[in-house]
Amino acid sequence: MATVVIGYDNSTGGQAALQWAAAEAQRLHARLRIVQVFELIIATRPSPGKIVPLAGLRTARERGLHALADGIRAQHPDLVVQTVLVDGSPAEVLLGESAQATMIVLGSRGLGGWSGLLVGSVAVQVSTHAQCPVVVVRPAQFPRPHERPAVVVGVDGSKTSAKAIDFAFDQAEARGAELVAVHAWTRPSPTDDGGEPRRDLNEQDALESGRLLVAESIAGALADHPDVQCDTRLVVGHPAHALVLAGESAELVVVGSRGRGGFTGLLLGSTSQNVLHHAPCPVAIVR
Repeated sequence: MATVVIGYDNSTGGQAALQWAAAEAQRLHARLRIVQVFELIIATRPSPGKIVPLAGLRTARERGLHALADGIRAQHPDLVVQTVLVDGSPAEVLLGESAQATMIVLGSRGLGGWSGLLVGSVAVQVSTHAQCPVVVVRPAQFPRPHERPAVVVGVDGSKTSAKAIDFAFDQAEARGAELVAVHAWTRPSPTDDGGEPRRDLNEQDALESGRLLVAESIAGALADHPDVQCDTRLVVGHPAHALVLAGESAELVVVGSRGRGGFTGLLLGSTSQNVLHHAPCPVAIVR
């Protein structure tokens, strides 16, 4: 049975991610696995209060998880819900979970870290290294009103883009949503290194090349999902900006972990990072 894993920490982002994950598990007919990490942090400060025994703290956490699961079952009676309390560091535990999960769902920021960050270190680490798709949800991320739900995917012809396309089509079919395939490129300089006008510059050729790249990239997924309506958007500009803009009217933006550009040693490319930090809707990172 497919498993949707939610890394839960009782933060505002974690609560939003839990609701998203529960709805996703219901939609995919998968089990929901709520994972909370019991990370012991010892603080030394003067306090007149008594010390809470570690066993008592763990018991309280377990009871809280069970109550949380009962609340989810009340909302989704047919959903299989598991709860796990694990010792360790959040990123390490969730990366271990990713080996068996269909997807990992995380809040954008947990209880720790710097409050000014849009996406916390755990979300970035897990998105970078997980063995399954990772969906990051920020609090109060609601798509703007639109006639039909949409799933946006970035297309650049890379291998990870191909994986992202397959995932995006699956999501669109499960949601009864339109698939929006976005391909963006940066307009080259109109002059050469010597300042002379470039004769090889033909924007119509670039447009046709982009259209052909998208058509070839989505052909297989389109054949496998004949009921999914697909819209192609060819944009001159930075890919991350194009995807963030498209996400304003989408339920989900899907990107590969890294595209064709950038340094090959990077596990998470600049476009993926920018979309992860700035998209107005949940973001799925597919490796």
